[in-house]
Amino acid sequence: MMNKNIDYYISLPYTVEVIPDTEDGGWVVKIKELSGCMTQADHLEDVLPMIQEAQRLWLEVALEYGHVIPEPPDLRASA
Repeated sequence: MMNKNIDYYISLPYTVEVIPDTEDGGWVVKIKELSGCMTQADHLEDVLPMIQEAQRLWLEVALEYGHVIPEPPDLRASA
């Protein structure tokens, strides 16, 4: 059985959703498969680094507490 650590999960192709915040401006960014893993950015160029940080923190907490971490669907199956 493979030891699934944070590096394993970080390497997976999770779905990142970027949504314009029409009320306050900026962007809302979330990872579809990781419930509650989201952040906000004022500028589009900040979206990727901010969601990567949120993902790492989300995964660290999930691993620490032994939560089940969903994995993205196998993209090869749809190819």
